[in-house]
Amino acid sequence: MTASPTTPSSVPASVPADGLKGLAQNWKSDLASGLLVSLIALPLCLGIAMASGFPAFGGLITAIVGGLVVGPLCGSRLSIKGPAAGLIAIAIASVEALGHGDNSLGYKCTLAVLVVSAACQMLFAIFKLGRFGDFFPASVVHGMLAAIGVIIFSKQIHPLLGVKPVAKEPIPLLMEIPHSLANLNPQVALVGLVSVLIVLLAPKLLGKVAKFLPAPLLAVLAGVGFSLFFGFTTPHSYTWSATDYAIEPRHLVTLPSNFIDGFTFPDFSQLFSMTSVQFIIMFSLIGSIESLLTVKAVDTIDPFKRKSDLNRDLLALGFGNFLTAFLGGLPMISEVVRSFANTTYGAKTRWSNFFHGAFLLVYLAVLADAIHNVPVAALAGILCVTGYRLAAPKHFIECKHIGTEQLVVFTSTIVGTLLTDLLVGVFIGVAVKLICCIVMGAPARSFFSKIRTDSSDSATRLNLKMPKACTFTNVIGFKALMNEATASAIILDFSDSVFVDHTFMREVILVKSEAAVAGTSFSTPGLEKLTPASHHPEAARRFAIGTSSTHSL
Repeated sequence: MTASPTTPSSVPASVPADGLKGLAQNWKSDLASGLLVSLIALPLCLGIAMASGFPAFGGLITAIVGGLVVGPLCGSRLSIKGPAAGLIAIAIASVEALGHGDNSLGYKCTLAVLVVSAACQMLFAIFKLGRFGDFFPASVVHGMLAAIGVIIFSKQIHPLLGVKPVAKEPIPLLMEIPHSLANLNPQVALVGLVSVLIVLLAPKLLGKVAKFLPAPLLAVLAGVGFSLFFGFTTPHSYTWSATDYAIEPRHLVTLPSNFIDGFTFPDFSQLFSMTSVQFIIMFSLIGSIESLLTVKAVDTIDPFKRKSDLNRDLLALGFGNFLTAFLGGLPMISEVVRSFANTTYGAKTRWSNFFHGAFLLVYLAVLADAIHNVPVAALAGILCVTGYRLAAPKHFIECKHIGTEQLVVFTSTIVGTLLTDLLVGVFIGVAVKLICCIVMGAPARSFFSKIRTDSSDSATRLNLKMPKACTFTNVIGFKALMNEATASAIILDFSDSVFVDHTFMREVILVKSEAAVAGTSFSTPGLEKLTPASHHPEAARRFAIGTSSTHSL
């Protein structure tokens, strides 16, 4: 939903300007936020890179390019671009599959895959396909993120304990945890456990101070202290409880001796294999969807209520990924934790992202020796907490509160992903979602029905006749109509509808809240006759013969 056209003079003075003018006006707040975000980003970039099968340098170069190059070009004002935990599962799978046992080769071949997937992202933007990120049901997206959390945890718990696992896939890795616990390296495991405790407890114990001393940074600093105390910088053996343990170079972060040596170029030798094609699709689709979802989420907490240009953002993201792939970097997206922190720290414009990249460049140039003292176990601890939070039991409980069918879709997506891969898992989730809609009474032939507009009084009133089934398949068309709406009254007529799913209900509630802010009249006649699947306001609603509902917006 858009407001009536405004002239430049009518734009509120409180809204920060873009470009160099915005920099001149807000450089202090953006510089401060960029500094604080860079302190969060530093350990995460290192950890995500190593968890992805990439050199630690690759994580830093991605965030640097994401800030210095993509930051001023992107379509969102407050999102932070860089490597993200959400793509770890795809990246490590690509490295292992394309390397055939040689991770160095797999890394270089994955860079070639990233070149093409970045070009695909730019094409998505050119053809204005950013809006198709809205196609995927909310429960499927949440299930995908939870599955990623399980995968991250399954892969990082072993380096946290100082053990190199035998398995490669998530479920066997989870089954191998008892073996790793029985054979843990005590000093390494202590570093990992302390890292976990700091990440979990520091925000609670430090209160407001935690805003300036991010928990991941504290975990890394503690890890460096342990590294120096235990002598991790020198390979050696030690005895604990009559058992000998080894401290090896793999227990510490490795950075190149100089900046230029860190650059790695793609190997295109396997680009036309079916494996490469599979990962091109996964990187381009999953990366784009996750990034767009983050941008939209950050827009909801923008204090100036600005809306991002999703296609411009996707174009800039693709360009950034294209560049980093030729330099040896990870794929970048709009990262949710850093983006929300950027908003919390008082950022005003895109320049905070730029400053965050600039500070990381300084760290890489000045603190390389110090970074080399960071234990891998400390980074693994940070990522284990990240993985747990993505797949925590509360997410299953929240889905159940919305509706049993949401829990079924959510769980199906997780299981499908763990048994296959992310792309197949997402489509399994979509298929299960469609089946659930049909079982709950949605006519299959109306899944893609067009929402009809009554244009008899479109200047002051927008009256939309909703189809029989209002599901995630109708969201794209619905949002397009809302984005173009300028009427002073919006009527969503559900008189003919027999089913409204959770994803569509979320959009209806969002439109209602935006209408309230804009002072637009909003009503949903006919929705009250549909019975919610639960008491949750976003629950799916269906027509039940012999029952009546008083639930209404």
